[in-house]
Amino acid sequence: MHTLKVLHIDACTSFYKMERYRLGEFFGPVDLGLSFAKQYNSLNIGAGIFAGSIFPGSNRLVISGFSTSWGNFYISSMGGAALVFDNLGINMVAIRGKTSKPSILYLNRSHGEEIEVEILPIDVHQIWNSERGGVYSLIDYTLNRFGEKYENDPRVLAVGPASEVTDMGAIASVPVKNGKATFVDTWAGRGGFGSKMFREHGIAAIIYGGTYIDEDFRDRKVADEWFTQKYNLKLATKDMEATTKYRFDPEFGTGGTFGVNYAKMGGNILAFNYKSIYFSEDERKSLHEHFIVNHYLKQFNEETIATKSFRTCGEPCSAVCKKMKDEFKKDYEPYQTMGPLCGVFDQRAAEKLTHYADTMGFDAISLGGVISWLMECLADGVLTPKECSVTRTPVFDCEGFRIETDSMINAQIGTELIDSIIHCRGILNLQHGARKFARMLAKERGKHIIDRFLFISNARNGWTVPNQYWTPGVLSPMPIMGKYYMHYGTDFLPPRELGRKNAERMVKELLMDNAGFCRFHRQWAEEMIPELIHAVFNVKEGFTERVRDTAIRINSRNAAIFWESSRNIDFVETFLIRKKEIAQDSSPELASWIDKFKKNRTEAAFEFWYEIRKGIDESLREL
Repeated sequence: MHTLKVLHIDACTSFYKMERYRLGEFFGPVDLGLSFAKQYNSLNIGAGIFAGSIFPGSNRLVISGFSTSWGNFYISSMGGAALVFDNLGINMVAIRGKTSKPSILYLNRSHGEEIEVEILPIDVHQIWNSERGGVYSLIDYTLNRFGEKYENDPRVLAVGPASEVTDMGAIASVPVKNGKATFVDTWAGRGGFGSKMFREHGIAAIIYGGTYIDEDFRDRKVADEWFTQKYNLKLATKDMEATTKYRFDPEFGTGGTFGVNYAKMGGNILAFNYKSIYFSEDERKSLHEHFIVNHYLKQFNEETIATKSFRTCGEPCSAVCKKMKDEFKKDYEPYQTMGPLCGVFDQRAAEKLTHYADTMGFDAISLGGVISWLMECLADGVLTPKECSVTRTPVFDCEGFRIETDSMINAQIGTELIDSIIHCRGILNLQHGARKFARMLAKERGKHIIDRFLFISNARNGWTVPNQYWTPGVLSPMPIMGKYYMHYGTDFLPPRELGRKNAERMVKELLMDNAGFCRFHRQWAEEMIPELIHAVFNVKEGFTERVRDTAIRINSRNAAIFWESSRNIDFVETFLIRKKEIAQDSSPELASWIDKFKKNRTEAAFEFWYEIRKGIDESLREL
């Protein structure tokens, strides 16, 4: 009988125990994490059942629990980190309780011996303020202090100062080679699990590794037979085909999420805290051509694509999706929210701002949405530089914008805003989250201030910044947002149908997460994972049915709140108008919704939002 092994650790007492759960009762880190979050409010860190196997993308480390920022159950993950975790010979660590002082959790397993578990206090502020700074100094310190105890290279999970003073702290990690940290940082950013790990459990870093060898599936001949029967292609060939976008796409002459997304974006560009949605199509296309294609993307293609500066997240993978320029990793969403959304269109400026956010340990996507909002408020005079402890106002308009000079000015202001948030300078106290902070400002100064902030609301204080695509799906009332648990295509769908599509996408994404697979391999993994589980583990109970049940259980806790900012409504309305006028979508339902927004935009927005919710709930229900 196959079992999932979970190491339960009480950070308060250092007591730990191992428990086993039958495969079939649970299948992976999501359904296990959901159960433990309910029972213990634990931070759950786990690998899928194929970690260490020959299947590419199967080594994603999945982190779950009740999120400090979202205010409900959440799932985040990071690439490659489960490959070393598999050397512990377990499937999950569940942390409950809190240490008396900030500490490092040490986990090591030599061959078949029992796992060594130690919790050691550290002076985390001294470490954060030393050497490279922030999260990177903590990774270096942890490796220097404990690295020699491992026979093989370990892996470190670490947090930065953002996890102490905000609810959007991320967990960072890097592959380790020959005892040294590389520059290819990977993140469990969405959901603020760094804040949960530090504020609720007192853990600043976790180092883990070992030499335990289990029976990972490694029979490539058999795997090739399965894939040939399904796709008439061997495993490696099918995976190469499925990951073209993330490696190099000859259709666009670029690669990775940054390259391909920006190359095909055109008039869908989002910039200057979403103010671009109010531009004409010609203005957006001009911005895209001159600021992005001819500069921001051009720099990326010359410096990263042409030089083939591609790396992996730490596991052998044909996608080589980590697009590098020296120590800087170029992913679309961080370099979008910290780039064009903040009025930054130059790689040097974006590197400065994004790397500083990473150093401080923020979820860069959430922070970028907050920084861009504050910048617009500064540019419009709604907030003053003194109140935010910055030296000047940003350059926040296309007209006369000097790409290199003004991008660097905005990046400098962005780093000053980060410092103000970290040190709670001026009015910028985000201890309880940006949404609560925005509501407080709105009560004091008027609703116009929160109306400039585009975000998704959940429960009483939960919030997140949406994925960076101009489409209503990213603002849907789903139980988990900020990830890809929704339909993010740019086609128009009637809202009820959009809700159903969201639910369908969530089930497929959960299937990937519960098996510990990277979504970049989804073109084959979504179809093959259930078949692989049945073939390798001979589990008769339905994996797919269990995933759907997990989606239903998560949605039963859906505490989505209607859009609190008028910018959200503008985002949807302008999308609809653009679909009709620019994309020439002549569907009667699209025209009907545009008419509804013209007559009474608030009432139309309510109806649109609730129609999405109806589609979600009718798809994710018990019967």
